[in-house]
Amino acid sequence: MKKPIVFSLVREQSVFMTAIMSLLTFLSVMALGIALAIGTGVMRWNAQWDLFATVQVMNSDNEGAVRKILGTQSDKIALSREITADEMADLLRPWLSGGGALQNYLPKMWEVKFNTKSDLESVGKQIAPHARFLTHAQALRTSTAAGWKMILIAAIVLGCALGTIGVCVSYIARNTAMLHRRELEILNQIGATDAFVARQMQIITAKICAVAGAAGFAAAAVVLMLVLSAAKSARVGLMAMMGLSGAGWMALIMMPVAIIVFAIYITRRTTLNILKNN
Repeated sequence: MKKPIVFSLVREQSVFMTAIMSLLTFLSVMALGIALAIGTGVMRWNAQWDLFATVQVMNSDNEGAVRKILGTQSDKIALSREITADEMADLLRPWLSGGGALQNYLPKMWEVKFNTKSDLESVGKQIAPHARFLTHAQALRTSTAAGWKMILIAAIVLGCALGTIGVCVSYIARNTAMLHRRELEILNQIGATDAFVARQMQIITAKICAVAGAAGFAAAAVVLMLVLSAAKSARVGLMAMMGLSGAGWMALIMMPVAIIVFAIYITRRTTLNILKNN
């Protein structure tokens, strides 16, 4: 028995689909990679400062009470360091001037690291009536919020890329079916089922997406490694905390696979809808 006629994409369609899928895979992997890297940075950033707080005594009359609390609660404190007036002056020198008179207006400050979060909260409640108790997590909330916003932007880009993939695959499948209407009629006449025709389109799509996925992932992996290398060279701030774990890289590897599965599903659904309508 002769095998049914199997149609394929024309060369221009194949080249276009491979190029567009490579680009979209690149964007998807990049968006997911950046989101994971920034998310890792935010978690590391928060974990690094969760147990730290700064005590600022604005009224000198309360200094004794604060010293007493820090002394009596020493079992809950892992590290306590008083920031000297000279250190304060060095920190504020780019913004303020005034020489020795400046020291009269500087608050007395301590940098404190606690053993646990409950210790931080307990001592903080005792100090709050006498001084300003500011956790590092609170002070760095702006940086953390900026990190979450960047993750949201990356997620939106990823969603747009996946949506574009669905549209492109659907268009290619529909256009191919229209171009090969005669072949479809022949296949129907010799008894080929709609599922068989859809499977032929799925095979074509899978091959193109596999090549495109490999190319897009390879390019994205190189760019991501360059981004992470540049972030680590910053040595300070949220960027220096960015990174990708083994699980993160595994998720990135699975992204092209997920795109291939998604493209195959869209191809099948589009092809079957066309065949039913015709």
